[in-house]
Amino acid sequence: MTQQGARWSAEQVLALAPDAASRKAGSKLGAAGPWSEAGSSGEGTVWGLCKGSGSKPYQTVVDIADAAGPAYKCSCPSRKFPCKHALGLLLLWAGEDGAVGAGAPPDWAEQWIEGRRQRAQEKRSAGPSGSSSAAGDPEAARRRAERRAERVTAGATELEQRLADLLRGGLASAEQAGYGLWEETAARMVDAQAPGLASRVRELGSLPASGPGWPVRLLEECALLHLLDQGWLGRERLPEGLAATVRSRIGLPGSADGPPLRDRWLVLAQYDTADARLTTRRIWLHGADSDRTALLLSYGAAGRSPELALPVGLTLDAELSAYPGAGQLRAALGEQFAPPAPTAQRPPGMTTTQAAARYGTALRDDPWLDSVPVTLDRVVPAPDGTSWQLADADEDTALPLTPTAAARPGLWRLVALSGGAPVKVFGECGHRGFTPLTAWPEDSGEPVRLC
Repeated sequence: MTQQGARWSAEQVLALAPDAASRKAGSKLGAAGPWSEAGSSGEGTVWGLCKGSGSKPYQTVVDIADAAGPAYKCSCPSRKFPCKHALGLLLLWAGEDGAVGAGAPPDWAEQWIEGRRQRAQEKRSAGPSGSSSAAGDPEAARRRAERRAERVTAGATELEQRLADLLRGGLASAEQAGYGLWEETAARMVDAQAPGLASRVRELGSLPASGPGWPVRLLEECALLHLLDQGWLGRERLPEGLAATVRSRIGLPGSADGPPLRDRWLVLAQYDTADARLTTRRIWLHGADSDRTALLLSYGAAGRSPELALPVGLTLDAELSAYPGAGQLRAALGEQFAPPAPTAQRPPGMTTTQAAARYGTALRDDPWLDSVPVTLDRVVPAPDGTSWQLADADEDTALPLTPTAAARPGLWRLVALSGGAPVKVFGECGHRGFTPLTAWPEDSGEPVRLC
């Protein structure tokens, strides 16, 4: 399979941009004017020289065939990945005007590509021996795991006492105590090596005085946190799948030990969330043959984009391995058998009623689940008082949009795409409502990113 016959769309290219400023700057470089000696190979390499402010042009090369999504190299000083020159080069390549023809890569591009592929081959050749040496002494690893479990147990026990004190004193006391008490408790959970508990405690701290009905929301989250504590303290009595889910929610590391599943995986959505320490990228995939939905997670240090990047609308012929846990959809990307390529494939959809029922069913396996991925067929975005909803075109039902989704610019892209007609929408459906991530027009056309 050659990349010459698998041109991406401009939207798929711009989906790789780390921020809005990069999208704007890259778009300006998507014309032939600043470029010279641009070319591409059937192995998935695109290269070119871009005129900059200095006397020497910037050398830019992109490996589209990389298993983790496009990889980039540019001689410019930018610390963004991809930089505006890489985005501009890909936009030039994605065009149909022949500005990027086929050819052999120049030496500077060939050296980078060969170095990358040699390192990838060495990593594959290391195989189990490399992983076993990294793991060290199994007995020492077992003792470390036991010590961590003891610390988590101590933290969960302390958290149970704090929850009991809160309920004994009344929820009104949470508003008077302020955020400092919650942050102190979260820090104690970090010391106990239970980052999942720490995250939920911080969320509790944000609820008091957060608007009408906050005591109800606080009580609900306290109940879920209590359930997670009790799940950990009684984990030996749980079914293995649920016990694995509890370990994951507590924040203990796991490995993707499920059997590899090869499929043609459609990229449904990709979006980032960030805090002061970490940027998390979520990529949703759907298997054409298995009809399974899977989640890939990738991380980057604060201020830097994660390496894994798979634009919406591409399909991958690849293997995925699932992480343990009942109802868990997270997977790890394994061997890839062809470069990512555009496709007209679309995921199967369901009604709004079926989507709500799917979330309810998923809660039986994972009570702490915020949402599930679903594709809605034939829905119309419509105002609902001060908010918005997705109304089923064939049933008298609808799903409300989450407050966050209703405030995003993606809502207006969805409204414009629909124009009052039904559309297919992929997103996350949970107790706060529906968050649309990608949409397709009903008849034909490319997917539109909404996040």
